[in-house]
Amino acid sequence: MTRRRRSAVLIALLCSLLGMSGVAAAQLASAAPVLCDQWGSASIQGGRYIVMNNRWGTSATQCIDVTSSGFRVTQADGSVATNGAPKSYPAVYYGCHYGSCSTSGNILSPNGLQASDSRFAGISTSVSMSYPSSGTYDAAYDIWFNKSRPSTTTGQNDGAEVMVWLNRVGSIQPIGSRIGTANIAGATWDVWSGNIGWNVISYVRQQSTSSLSFSVSSFWNDVVSRGLGSNSWYLTSIQAGFEPWIGGAGLAVNNFSVTTGGTQPTQNPTPTSNPTTPPNPGTAGCTATAAITGSWQGGFQSAVTVKNTGSATLSRWSVRWAFPSGQTINNLWNGVVAQSGSNVTVANAPHNGLLGGGASTSFGFVGNGSAPGSLALTCTAS
Repeated sequence: MTRRRRSAVLIALLCSLLGMSGVAAAQLASAAPVLCDQWGSASIQGGRYIVMNNRWGTSATQCIDVTSSGFRVTQADGSVATNGAPKSYPAVYYGCHYGSCSTSGNILSPNGLQASDSRFAGISTSVSMSYPSSGTYDAAYDIWFNKSRPSTTTGQNDGAEVMVWLNRVGSIQPIGSRIGTANIAGATWDVWSGNIGWNVISYVRQQSTSSLSFSVSSFWNDVVSRGLGSNSWYLTSIQAGFEPWIGGAGLAVNNFSVTTGGTQPTQNPTPTSNPTTPPNPGTAGCTATAAITGSWQGGFQSAVTVKNTGSATLSRWSVRWAFPSGQTINNLWNGVVAQSGSNVTVANAPHNGLLGGGASTSFGFVGNGSAPGSLALTCTAS
C-alpha cells in the first residue's frame, strides 16, 4: 500500500470517528495530498502552480506532502553516487513540464513565451525554503528554454536549462565546468556551463541562502551575453525544488510565486506645495561610477551607477569613457550605446532618463577583452 493510499484510509477512519460527511472527508483528503508515485503531481492555488514528485534517478521511495504554497519531502530513501546524477527533482513549477501545464494566469501555456517579447522582462519569481540538518543535495531553480516556439509541451526542451542554486550541501557540483562569476540579484554567483544535448548554465550562490527573489531576465541576460542562449528562444517553465543525492527528508519549499506584468519604475518630480508659485528650478548635474561585477577569459561584465547630484530633476543623461586596451561592448541593458573605436557613449533608455534630485539609476554591459582596471567616466545631464 502506498503512502498516499495509507493516508486516505487514515483520513476516512478519522472522519468516520468524528461523524464527518463524505463531502467533508473529500475536502480534508484534498487539502494536503501526499505524493509517493514516481511521477505524481498535484495542482495548487487553483491551478496556478503544480507540485511534482519527479523521482527520475532512483527506484527508492520518495514521498512529498503538498501544501497550499509548496511542499515538504517526508520520505527520501536510498542514495546515489555524488559524481553522477541526483535521485530526483521534487519541485513546484509555473508553466509547462512534459505536457502538464499550470493553467491559472499562465502566460507560458501552452507554447512558451519568447524572450524578445516585451512581457518577458516583467516576469519575476520568489521562493522560501527550509533545509534539514543532514543529507547531500542542492536547492535550486530550474528554468527551461526551447529554441523554437514549441507546438507541443510534451518533450524535452532543446535550448537552455538555467539552474539557480541557492544552496548546496556535500561534494556535488553542477554539470560542466566553472566559466566565471556574475553579480546578479544582489549576490555573487559562480557560473558553470555544460552541454548534455542542451545548454546547462548553473549559477551557484557563493553565500548560501534560504530565500530569493529575482527577475528571470536578470539571469537570462547574462546567459545571452555569454553566447549560451538567444532572445529568440522561448521560456516554457519556472521550477523551484531540490536535487538530493543522499537523504533529502525535511527539504521544503515553504512559499513559491511567479508574478508577471512587472514594469520598470519611473520617478516623477515632487509636486510643489503651492501650485501658484513656480518651483525653483535648482541645479542639475550627474556623476557616474563603474564597477566590474564579473570576469572570465576574453570577457567581463560591468555595472554603472548614474546619480543626479543636483536638486533639479533631470530628463536626460549620458555617460562617456574611453576603453584603455581596445575592449568592445558586446551587450548593454538599461541604456543606448554608441561606440567608435575605444570611445563609448551611453545615453539613458526611455524608462530611466528622469531622475529627481539625489536619485540614482544604473545600466550594465558585457564587454569583450580583458576587464579594465578602472574607467574614467564623464556624465552629462540635461
